[in-house]
Amino acid sequence: MLGRTADSLYWMARYMERAENVSRILDVGLRMALIPSAAQTRESTWISTLEVIGGQEGFAEKYEIVNRDNVIQFLALDPDNPSSIYSSLRAARENGRALRGTITTEMWESLNASWLEIRDSYGPGGETRDHRDLFDWVKERVHLFRGVTNGTMLQDDSFEFIRLGWYVERAGNTARLLDSKYHILLPSADEVGGAVDYYQWGALLQSVSAFRAYHKIYSNVITPRRVAELLIMQRDLPRSLHASLNQITSSLDALCDRRPYECRRLAGELHARIAYGSMKDIISGGLHEFLTEFVEDSTHLGGQIQRDFLMLA
Repeated sequence: MLGRTADSLYWMARYMERAENVSRILDVGLRMALIPSAAQTRESTWISTLEVIGGQEGFAEKYEIVNRDNVIQFLALDPDNPSSIYSSLRAARENGRALRGTITTEMWESLNASWLEIRDSYGPGGETRDHRDLFDWVKERVHLFRGVTNGTMLQDDSFEFIRLGWYVERAGNTARLLDSKYHILLPSADEVGGAVDYYQWGALLQSVSAFRAYHKIYSNVITPRRVAELLIMQRDLPRSLHASLNQITSSLDALCDRRPYECRRLAGELHARIAYGSMKDIISGGLHEFLTEFVEDSTHLGGQIQRDFLMLA
């Protein structure tokens, strides 16, 4: 496969996954801002939202005040922000347009319809709708694209590059979200087990569609340690670090075909750290340190994938 084709497939998938991730992060920000605790103000909620996505510098160049409307405008609809939902759907569509001979007709129609709708509804001169309606719409469109891809595309090397894009993007996002929210939401003694504590941790779980999975596995109150364990170690949870790395290593096994690519070694090393590690060791070594290192390693893995396969680095 040509490196340019593989690159477009990989980034098309990453941009679609990014659009969904940003919508989930903003949705949980809205939920958490409704009931701030003693340790969390509305401003700190939106500051942490910017930190998860890494948009502090770009935001500061355009806005003086950190508040709900400014952060949502910047992260959701700003065409100049390359990580916004608007820009991500535009970039995914442009990558898909270059792949008309590789992807299926249904995949292209899904990409194109998503871009046209957000451009006409939320672009310059478009009508403004409720923020939560936007986030739900984005998640539905990405789910549709993922389902169409799984249901119509030949599952060859092209499909594996799409899977790589999905799960490399997802793994890094889950680690950033957990790292940012975990320390902000650690409750004071008088809040533990209370309504505010439950609501905020529940909102975090809902942001990764893990609320019901948590109660099915633990059947108990929501605690910070168990939330971290679920999002890191649970191999059956689709958005956990473990599950994402299972998919990444599976795709790299298919693409490398026993050839000694460096990206496969890096992915295996990262996967083994979680698959054969323990939550006790992670906590004792520092959760923040673990997650920071994971984000750095996953970014390095993404770069190595490009160097090994895409011939663009």
